[in-house]
Amino acid sequence: MGRVIWDDFAARAAKFSPAQRRAAVIAGGAHALHDGYTDLIYIMLPLWQAEFGLTYAALGLLRGMFVGAMASLQIPAALLSERLGGAAVLTLGTACAGLGYCLAGASTGFVMLLGALVVGGLGSSTQHPVASALVARAFAGPRSLKALGTYNFAGDLGKMTLPAALSLMLLVMPWRPALAILGSVGLAMAAVILVLTPRYDRTDKGGAKDGPATVGEARQPRAFGLLLAIGILDSATRMGFLLFLPFVLKGKGASLQDVGLAMTLVFAGGAAGKLACAFVGARIGAIGTVWLTETFTAAGILALLPLPLPAAMLLLPVIGVALNGTSSVLYGSVPDLVAADWRSRALSIFYTGTVGSGAIAPIVFGRIGDALGVLHAVMLVAAVALLTLPLAVLLRPALTRSFGSDAA
Repeated sequence: MGRVIWDDFAARAAKFSPAQRRAAVIAGGAHALHDGYTDLIYIMLPLWQAEFGLTYAALGLLRGMFVGAMASLQIPAALLSERLGGAAVLTLGTACAGLGYCLAGASTGFVMLLGALVVGGLGSSTQHPVASALVARAFAGPRSLKALGTYNFAGDLGKMTLPAALSLMLLVMPWRPALAILGSVGLAMAAVILVLTPRYDRTDKGGAKDGPATVGEARQPRAFGLLLAIGILDSATRMGFLLFLPFVLKGKGASLQDVGLAMTLVFAGGAAGKLACAFVGARIGAIGTVWLTETFTAAGILALLPLPLPAAMLLLPVIGVALNGTSSVLYGSVPDLVAADWRSRALSIFYTGTVGSGAIAPIVFGRIGDALGVLHAVMLVAAVALLTLPLAVLLRPALTRSFGSDAA
């Protein structure tokens, strides 16, 4: 399956123009870095809890403030990119995200750490709307779903590699210099983005030669709202599960290195899931993919709880496939439900909702964890995943038409 997907991708990549290849590399690289930054926090939660004596609610606040800051400027970042250009906005945001982790490495208390994460989150607010719009512009038309799916796959590569790198670094150095080094990577990446990002005129459709999707030329506010609601619940599920996973594993006797490996396994499964589900969605449609992934997400989370540590580690990549796979068809469906000239703003609205959900969910679930315990909170997370299913049924008519030409 993986070899078939890769061969298909390689064959398609050979047909890309140089500007399209640069757009894909810059967008994918930025997504990998920023998503990796976002999920480094999960590795740090047990260390911060021990060093600063934090409750689960306080840990949820750390995660929530980072993601909340990231959500708050999604729409302004999209609007600013229309005035200044995507390259300038993405460069500034990436530098700011790197600076946030440099400051986190210098933090001496909870308040300073919280402020550093807010700085990093504000920087990361630029990536999703600007980079995804860059991909949608470069690969407009029927190729948009698969191109955005590949872009999402790159994000999960970052989620997999940066936490793994941090785990290895923590074996040989304290966490403060480790975070400072990783923050410096963002500053270097910002310079690369500034130099290599293709500059598209606002009227340039990039890949428009493929022709627009038939439904993509008409705005469908009701369908877009349903898609957004599914994305919000999917994001809440993912963030709630990842918040508690280190503590579920610690309850099974996992060490800090085991937790780092476990997160890597989840994100490796997620990377495979995002890439595979983009192609599966193009074949069977978004609704079938949502039902498949969300059902397996809920079942996998519940199955994880009673398992011993070795069996739980084996299950984590499977959970990762389902947990992250849904987002490929959700993000990739946005261009099919809005007019071409509204894609950047629609994507920024969609990311604001989903990222905002990711900001609120850890705070809410953290309080539930403090009140009811981790296991009951994780069960509730699994229940939230199943709430997406009736919404997917309501969305079926719009996305069945949308995927019709691409699913053949």
